[in-house]
Amino acid sequence: MAEPIPGTTLSPANTRSPLRVVGLMSGTSHDGVDAAACDLRLAGDTLLLTPLGHLSLPYPAGLRAELVAALPPASTTAEALCRLDTGVGQTFADVAARAVDELCDGRADLVVSHGQTLFHWVSGGDAGAAGRVRGTLQIGEPAWIAEATGLPVVSGLRTRDVAAGGQGAPLVGLFDALWLAGRPGTAVALNLGGIANVTVLPTADVAPVAFDTGPACALLDAATRHVTGGRLAFDADGALAARGEVHPDLLARLLDEPYYMRPAPKTTGKELFHLSYLLDRVGPTPPTAEDLLATLVALTARTVADAVRDTATEVVASGGGTRNPVLMAALRAELPGVAVRTSDDLGVSSQAKEALAFAVLGWHTWHGLPGVLPGATGARHPSVLGSVTPGADGRYPPGRGAGVERPGRLEIARSV
Repeated sequence: MAEPIPGTTLSPANTRSPLRVVGLMSGTSHDGVDAAACDLRLAGDTLLLTPLGHLSLPYPAGLRAELVAALPPASTTAEALCRLDTGVGQTFADVAARAVDELCDGRADLVVSHGQTLFHWVSGGDAGAAGRVRGTLQIGEPAWIAEATGLPVVSGLRTRDVAAGGQGAPLVGLFDALWLAGRPGTAVALNLGGIANVTVLPTADVAPVAFDTGPACALLDAATRHVTGGRLAFDADGALAARGEVHPDLLARLLDEPYYMRPAPKTTGKELFHLSYLLDRVGPTPPTAEDLLATLVALTARTVADAVRDTATEVVASGGGTRNPVLMAALRAELPGVAVRTSDDLGVSSQAKEALAFAVLGWHTWHGLPGVLPGATGARHPSVLGSVTPGADGRYPPGRGAGVERPGRLEIARSV
């Protein structure tokens, strides 16, 4: 059993009291902030998660426009970064305060903020080696959240894993491994956000690993905005792609991307997969809008399937891409004999899952426990993740108080 940190007064009884946590997440689609609230309580080696609800609010139009304008490959300024850090922090603060009021009956213990990734610095790497992550930048100053809610805030969770030699992403691996522990065969958790990432759960024959497979909605959304002149932000229900046909030559050019050949663990983002990248590969004679989107659906399905087809017996998908039936059908066609289902089928809202995952990571940080699986991100060792901004009463993490051990599994209770 871990030794208590000097100065803490926790007892085995009260460390097992529920911690009410609000998780905040904004992904690589940069469209808004998701909040999910839950009660987390340790019972034996099982972390019991009771969902309290979730909500999603878009970024104010002006803020989102400034955010998109600052993203790679564009250049930006220190002034723009400062303005964005404040604006995103204030937006997260508004969402957190609303989540506490509307989802938690006005009472919560902790907020966990992923922030908004602005840049993920990956250098080197070729077909035979993964790129090295040298830094990662999430904006959204947590002091605004602490000031608006009066609650302590865990933030900046990716950087410690990077400092320990890891990829810093994806960080949902611990949640996935605890939640899907004990499922037969080899389960793979898949998130279809702007970028697609997977967690391959450990078995006797398979080591755990979490990595980005490539674009999911990033190129689809960029292409949709481009071909519709900004009229549509995304291809709702895959309606455009459903009317198109895959262009084999274009698909082959898109697949000829060195990132796909790099070994896992690896990570990527819109620093690589953006509109200019796509247009360069489309060339001077682009296909129809429908055919372009059908080809991008095929790209996502193929690259995800190629990453897991030799190991997966089951794929559990979440994220915005699960709402695209054309994409889900293409993924199932690429993985015959593999059960492809959504996290909703297993009791976790596909739209709330990442925010819940960061709530669980924050629970680990609060109790001084590592937030990554050994080896999954390539780090030299698992680390306690993030920094803590104290709440109004100065509350600070108790650390490894007596009676708190790392959970062995995660159980989702019925929503209250």
